[in-house]
Amino acid sequence: MPTATFAIFIAFALLLLALAWASRTIGLLIQEIVYRLTGSGDMAMVILFLVYLPGIFIHEGAHWTMAKLLGLKTGKFRVWPQKKGKYIGMGAVTVERGGTVRDSLVGMAPLLAGSALVALIAGQVFGADRLAGVWAQGNALDVVVSIFGALSNQQDGLVWAWAIFAIANAMMPSASDREPLKMLVLYLLLVGIVYVLLDSSGQLFLQAAVWLAGPTRLLVSALIFTLVIDGVILAVLSLAQATFATLQRR
Repeated sequence: MPTATFAIFIAFALLLLALAWASRTIGLLIQEIVYRLTGSGDMAMVILFLVYLPGIFIHEGAHWTMAKLLGLKTGKFRVWPQKKGKYIGMGAVTVERGGTVRDSLVGMAPLLAGSALVALIAGQVFGADRLAGVWAQGNALDVVVSIFGALSNQQDGLVWAWAIFAIANAMMPSASDREPLKMLVLYLLLVGIVYVLLDSSGQLFLQAAVWLAGPTRLLVSALIFTLVIDGVILAVLSLAQATFATLQRR
């Protein structure tokens, strides 16, 4: 596999892991700050829900749409925060079981739909499709400058930035979404072994990788754009958290 093609897939995986971490950290900081201000756990939960509202609708809607496309029956559709032990569920869709493959597709639907929408908005509204190339040159400062330039030049830049933020940070699969993937990964591993035995040259794999490199490059650009936005929000929230902690010690 060409080095550039291999690098784009590695970058995508690392950026997706970084987004998962940033999403969780931002959610915890928002809840902590709102709780410090109001003293209400319920209010913290509602504010977090409102911050992610567009993404939550898309997350649950993606589950529902994928289930319908796969011929699975759907039941209750809820978009409202609800405590589940130590966790907070922002929404839920009841879907009948359809086996490992169909259940996995339903579980991954928010990530697929969210990635497509984030890539579309970042590319069409902000022209973020060039960021992967800038990033590959090793100049992170140019990436950040390009993103803030795109935000300031767009009339509704902050609204679109919020849409990207909400969709991207709400699209990550929940624990229940990831459950069917364990068996699917095992199946894919077995398929991979059979493939290696049948095609030791790896030509089909290389062709598939080259074909997927283009769309993956767009996703990498969109994730870079999203993580810069997340980074700014994390910095603001961390500063607010430190300020509250300092005031409480006085």
